Parts: sequence; structure tokens; C-alpha cells
Amino acid sequence: MKFIKKHWGNILFFAFLALLIIPQTRMPIQVFVQRLISFSPSEKKVSDRETLQDYQWNLLEMEGGEINFSQSEGKVTIVNFWATWCPPCVAEMPSFQKLYDSYGDKVDFYFVTSEESEKVNRFLQKNSYSLPVFLQKYEAPKQLRSQALPTTYLISKTGEIIIDEEGAADWNSKKMRALLDNLLTE
Repeated sequence: MKFIKKHWGNILFFAFLALLIIPQTRMPIQVFVQRLISFSPSEKKVSDRETLQDYQWNLLEMEGGEINFSQSEGKVTIVNFWATWCPPCVAEMPSFQKLYDSYGDKVDFYFVTSEESEKVNRFLQKNSYSLPVFLQKYEAPKQLRSQALPTTYLISKTGEIIIDEEGAADWNSKKMRALLDNLLTE
């Protein structure tokens, strides 16, 4: 008993490390930590913004159909690159679902993944997500390419990339909603 009292901090530390090593507990812990440290995404400075030049990008729908991203030209659009195995991606999904529930009829949303549709469908059903997910089989336009997951872009009606965010963020923040409301009235 003396040993435990004397070394309880070390015991907790090693127990936590053990939980991080076990795959079944590692993901939930990482997701929880990501949610704790996620803040509202930041707008790019006006002088640093690029304008999307090419809207030609074919995406596969989860049901098997194909759409072209050009249908969103002239609309406020959010494009999110994600994966089911990515803890920061999973961490930000609840905030995206809430944002989509509020703005899904006003803003075009694209949740783009390169994973197999069966795995993605299981993930969406397990979490009761109704997000519009697309499979990427073709390369994205130049300004929408990133090596990091998750990466999210907010594009204005004029094609200006307002947000280019790598990593998890709180997409359902008051700041983000105010920005969307402003972009929708322009």
C-alpha cells in the first residue's frame, strides 16, 4: 500500500500510456483531446486569399453516381478532406453535422474521402451523420490540394478561398456562423 501511495502519479501515467497503445482506446482518447483543443477556424487575410480558378472536378457520390464540383460555382461552399481513421477528422465531425443541419440548404457541403464506401457508410451510420460524403477518384483543383487530413476550405460565391484550415476546428462556432451569414448576404 505504501508503494501505491508513493508512486500513484507514475502508475496513472503508465496506465494512460498503456491506454494510448491499445488501438481500441487510443482513437477515442485522441478524439477527445482534439475536441478539447479545437477552436474556431481562422479566416485568411484578404491579401493572402486565392481565387479558385478551376471548378472542374468529378466526384463520386456514395450511392455510385457522379457529380461535378462546377455545380457549386457562384455558391458559398465548404470542402472538407477527411478519413474515418483520422482522429482530428473524427473529432470535428459533430461540429460539422450541426453546421450542416443549419446551413445545408444554403451552403454547398462536400465531405471528400479516398476510403472505401462500405467503411465510410458504416462510420456515418454508427454516428448518425447525414453529411454529403463524396469519394475522390480524381485529383482536386490545384488550390484545393493538401497533404494533411483534415483540410477544410470555405469558398465564397466569387470563388475566393476565405478559409484554408488544416487540422481539427470547431466549425459550429458563433464566429463561423457569423462569417457564413455574411458570405450568404454578399
